[in-house]
Amino acid sequence: MIAIVNYGLGNLYSIRRSLDYIGQESIITRDPAEILAADRVILPGVGAFRDAAKLLSETGLDAVVKAYAATGKPLLGICLGMQLLFEKSYEYGEYEGLGLLPGQVCSLEADLSDLKVPHIGWNALRIRKEIPLLKYSKEGDCVYYVHSFYAKNCDDVVAADSEYGVRVPGAVARGNVMGTQFHPEKSGPAGLAILRAFAEL
Repeated sequence: MIAIVNYGLGNLYSIRRSLDYIGQESIITRDPAEILAADRVILPGVGAFRDAAKLLSETGLDAVVKAYAATGKPLLGICLGMQLLFEKSYEYGEYEGLGLLPGQVCSLEADLSDLKVPHIGWNALRIRKEIPLLKYSKEGDCVYYVHSFYAKNCDDVVAADSEYGVRVPGAVARGNVMGTQFHPEKSGPAGLAILRAFAEL
């Protein structure tokens, strides 16, 4: 069973439909017991880091996600959900993340000179290290991004990235904690392949 954490922000039903498509049973839940009992957990997210971090804290789900990560079972953050896994974000202020991965979330616009922000669209993946989450992925697979901030100072955990004026970390992993800046549920066959790999962990 895959639990999709419902803390108030995220493409919950798009993710669930994608999991249904590849034959994986899932639940959308904010129940700590259901989350901790799940075989795998997905932390989604769309919107502002500050709002997401506040909602996680107010619901107590920040502690639940950390406790789940400590079990060693697979945890996948998607888009803003991935950013929440890092230590800190500088999105319109300074906010603490879950601290499950080393690095900070910083402004993409501040590091670009001539490209539009938000970064919206399809970009090719460059595979930097082999990890189980990417076992069905290949160099050049195109995935769909929608974001204005990106992870920095996190080279040790970057498994794949994409070029958008700077190298944008696309997939990150340290042990059982993983994330994708892009949306696998919106990335066609390449994204479904990543979700399938996650479901097999």
